[in-house]
Amino acid sequence: MASKNQYDSSANSWRHYTVMLLGLTLFGLLVLRLTQLQILQTDFLQEEGERRSVRDHSLQAFRGMVVDRNGEPLAVSTPVKSLWLNPKQIIQDNVDIRPLAKYLKISVKSLLSKLKKNKNKEFIYLQRHMNPLLAKKIQALKIPGSGFQQEFKRFYPAAEVASHVVGFTNIDEQGLEGVELAYDDWLQGTPGKGRVIKDRLGRLVKDLGVVKPAQPGNELMLSIDLRLQYQAYRELKASVAQHGAKSGSLIMVDVSSGEILAMVNQPSFNPNNRKALKPAAVRNRSVTDLIEPGSTVKPFTVVAALMKGVVDDKTIINTHPGTLRIGNKTIRDHRNYGELDIENILIKSSNVGVSKLAIQLGGENLWERYQSLGLGKPVGIGLPGEHGGSIAVLANKWSKLQSATLSYGYGLAVTPLQLAQAYQVLANGGLKQPLSIIHRDAEAGEQVIPKHIANQVLNMLQGVVSAKGTARRAKVDGYKVAGKTGTSHKVGRDGYEDDRYSALFAGIAPVDNPKIVTIVVVDDPSGREYYGGEVAAPVFSRVTQASLRLLKIAPTQIVGSSVAGVH
Repeated sequence: MASKNQYDSSANSWRHYTVMLLGLTLFGLLVLRLTQLQILQTDFLQEEGERRSVRDHSLQAFRGMVVDRNGEPLAVSTPVKSLWLNPKQIIQDNVDIRPLAKYLKISVKSLLSKLKKNKNKEFIYLQRHMNPLLAKKIQALKIPGSGFQQEFKRFYPAAEVASHVVGFTNIDEQGLEGVELAYDDWLQGTPGKGRVIKDRLGRLVKDLGVVKPAQPGNELMLSIDLRLQYQAYRELKASVAQHGAKSGSLIMVDVSSGEILAMVNQPSFNPNNRKALKPAAVRNRSVTDLIEPGSTVKPFTVVAALMKGVVDDKTIINTHPGTLRIGNKTIRDHRNYGELDIENILIKSSNVGVSKLAIQLGGENLWERYQSLGLGKPVGIGLPGEHGGSIAVLANKWSKLQSATLSYGYGLAVTPLQLAQAYQVLANGGLKQPLSIIHRDAEAGEQVIPKHIANQVLNMLQGVVSAKGTARRAKVDGYKVAGKTGTSHKVGRDGYEDDRYSALFAGIAPVDNPKIVTIVVVDDPSGREYYGGEVAAPVFSRVTQASLRLLKIAPTQIVGSSVAGVH
């Protein structure tokens, strides 16, 4: 039998080996786990660690410039700083925010309230696009949980002068109006990517640099000539104010290329300061608003009649006694002009004369001619909100009254832009060029009027600007010009109103070698003067006088004094 000492020694030895075995097992498991973590799961652990410390952030791309045809800036982006805060850190660390509130001129209470509302967030913008001097002062405070992010702010050097064409962006530089909206994809760049290391509270530890550079947007060159744009804006604004008008539009087109050299509207707005912006001021009336063009379409009635062979330039139309009764409607001239040839029908702007031409021609032929010129359908220059207009639906049989009213500009609604397209055709020898707001070379045009007929009617329109015509105030010293006045009654709740008008003038200069077409619309003048020859024609005269000189187009006549007219 074993002794007691032998039994105790054996028991102790068993315990000793058991403990050693357990220790070795635990050590082996620990080594195995460390091996697994350091060798088999290295990538996973590294990725998880970086997720908690490495942060990627977007680098804003520089938006492309918008410039005029001569490279003058119309929209540029300038670097600015935006202040951000980490509400979670500021609240946890009990950061003193009083100096920040003082610089921003806000109460500590309101700033603290904003922080508490976002207490679980690590990033909020406190103020975007800060004044650089203020940003520098705040940066010097070195407030924990605050920082600055570089962004870009859009600036418009021409301000309200080009606002309807250029448009504007929102605070994130996304296009909202004008070419800023229409060509947003072209102007926008591609954001880049930067990488930083932050601690668990979101504080910046180290800037690791740029991972992917931002790609700037493309430059956009418009067809607008800023020099002409300034002239047009100044004169239109002055005329609208002088005549107490509701609004106005002016478009100037390069005859040979179809490029739009100027496009202005009243009322306008300053895209650099939109605090009191009114929606009505943002509307580009040149492309969105419809007008009945009145007598400005009479030249195209004559064109249609000449093309169809209904008349020639020697045809005499008897307008006596100055009225024409069709059913229960009486068409009137200003007075009894008696017998008129085709040229004098335009010079005197005889409603009776063109009505008789249209009745012989037939409304369907006149409708087709208007359509070919682009009246009553979108021009398609790409600006937002463009209206297609409307012309009475083509019928199998047109009544005499429908044909007559269409001939002097009633029963159709067009935009100033569409009227500019039609006159571009007339000035360009019947060749229709697509209009464009983007600077480009002339494209292949479409011959929609025989050249000899277009030139024939163009020469007739010189008489409208002569001493015996309705647009004596459209005269331009030193140059031969042509054009047509228009005065149309506005439509009210109960039909045409007797004392509200739209005053229009469509002009071409110089006649010898047409370079520019200009359409002027002054809507709802409230003074004593309301005829197109009184209100719109003088605007054409002043704008064209300045523009031809800026374009270095030499005078073709001896300069004389302007002749004032009242019609």
